[in-house]
Amino acid sequence: MPLDPDLAAWLNLSLTPGLTGEAARRLLAAFGEPQHVVGASQQTLASHVPNAIATAIRRGADADSLERVGVWLEAPENHIVTLADAEYPRQLLQISDPPLLLYAKGNLALLNQPALAIVGSRNATAQGLANAESFGKSLSDAGLVIVSGMASGIDAAAHRGGLAGASSSIAVVGTGLDIVYPAGNRPLAHALAERGLLLSEFPLGTPAIPSNFPRRNRLISGLALGCVVVEAAAASGSLITARSAAEQGREVFAIPGSIHSPLAKGCHTLIKQGAKLAESANDILEELRLAPHAVTAASGVSLPETSESGTRLLAALGYDPCDLDTLAERSRLNAADVSALLTQLEIDGIVAALPGGRFQRIR
Repeated sequence: MPLDPDLAAWLNLSLTPGLTGEAARRLLAAFGEPQHVVGASQQTLASHVPNAIATAIRRGADADSLERVGVWLEAPENHIVTLADAEYPRQLLQISDPPLLLYAKGNLALLNQPALAIVGSRNATAQGLANAESFGKSLSDAGLVIVSGMASGIDAAAHRGGLAGASSSIAVVGTGLDIVYPAGNRPLAHALAERGLLLSEFPLGTPAIPSNFPRRNRLISGLALGCVVVEAAAASGSLITARSAAEQGREVFAIPGSIHSPLAKGCHTLIKQGAKLAESANDILEELRLAPHAVTAASGVSLPETSESGTRLLAALGYDPCDLDTLAERSRLNAADVSALLTQLEIDGIVAALPGGRFQRIR
């Protein structure tokens, strides 16, 4: 089916090479509607933008690109939301550089629901993944749509938690929506399309270009009332999202970790800089002045029936990463017994193995 002329005008404007979002918004302010912009004369356009850009606007978008969009829109779950549409996220209208249009796959109603961003390391620890999923579910059950970037690690865990809760989840991606990146998250992408929402400002066919991911981070924070950083190294990309959130006037939260963990350094830096320390979902809800959520207390964990050795080992482990030899020394158990107990505790989901031969308690 042919594209609606108004939508075609929006697409022509958004696909113009070299036309920045700022310049496009300036043109819309001057001409009123995209159809008036793309229909203006070369001379008129050149009074607002460089002559080369005016020529590109007059030339219009590549016909193949427009046809590709038309075919993509034939699927009922696929949508394009422009700045002029009622469905356009009101939160994004508050940021300095909202996209002209958004490609969306899934439930558009989520775009204007109260939301919270949860971000963190791609190379997360088992405890970090558990925290992200737990916070995501609790906050989703409390009425907040969980927004993240569908990266491996913390992002994916946050989405899983959001989808498991009552309010679902939005993934803002750094590629075209006809591409799933990373490929390993394909099942998650399908779940988001069916029960949540996938969102991108990038045209169909846009590959995973590194520079696109910091750019999309402003949309992750922009859609939300606040941003929670679960795990982040000192130079983590998640800190870009936190910085965007602060610049946009959103609340910034950080979950603290071990002083020995490299993945806690970024969170601790944020807390030193004024981010709110979050130990529970209710800490976030209270700061956002939302109703506290009744969180069900975790049930007790049954240890392997091996006398008191399992209990002694967990007490020796504490909550910081620790290697086998140190555990043997602390618990006064021999290395073989410690190794066997750790294997059982890992199977039971109480302990996780970390790189470098270390172990960490996760429950």
